[in-house]
Amino acid sequence: MEQLKKIVAWAYEKSAFYYRSFQSHNVAPDDIQNLSDISKLPILTRAELRSVDAFEFLTLPLSSIVRISDFGGLTKFYTVGDIRNNVEMLARTFMAATVLRGSIVGIAGDLSDSRLLDALYALESIGATVIPLKTSRLAEKFGVEILVTTSQEFLQTDLQTVTKIFYLNEEIHPPQIATPAKIFNLYAPPEIGHAGLLDASGQFREDHFLIERPEDGLIITTLTAQAFPLIRFKIT
Repeated sequence: MEQLKKIVAWAYEKSAFYYRSFQSHNVAPDDIQNLSDISKLPILTRAELRSVDAFEFLTLPLSSIVRISDFGGLTKFYTVGDIRNNVEMLARTFMAATVLRGSIVGIAGDLSDSRLLDALYALESIGATVIPLKTSRLAEKFGVEILVTTSQEFLQTDLQTVTKIFYLNEEIHPPQIATPAKIFNLYAPPEIGHAGLLDASGQFREDHFLIERPEDGLIITTLTAQAFPLIRFKIT
């Protein structure tokens, strides 16, 4: 509740988009006094998010932004705090799945993808040995045990040494792939901009996100995002 109040006030005061949106719906941060009051806030759709200039969502000057990423035309901004939170969430996920110091981990995908960069930093913070992969040859050469990827092509690669695969997936359910390796679905819709939504058991991280579950999808509020908060963002 405390985090919800903070993020609503932050978005209202700092973001041109949220100020206009809340004003047009005749709602203000002081109207949020308990969790059920979140229903007073307008829902943000994917179409609306992608139709509005990203600078309208930005809550800070560019001098406070340390990373800018593009997801198919959707721009996302990150502060040092945003990246720290993203890395910490992923480190928790990896460690819960027994990725440890000395684990040999291959990352397959475009490292201009902010979600993979967070995974790289999280793995390095654990002390894992990380190898960016362009082909399966390096994975075989160094005996990669764990694979982190955004690529279904790599999911289907027959790597004899791989026992765990973390798939950064834009769908809530992982694909059905015939592999002896255990697959962990890291639900990572581009609008969220990172892969920390779920823990290793597939549960939402309630210390960072408030989740509403209507019958026709999910509604996500980012409780700790600084540069680009999402208030009641609906995924259908």
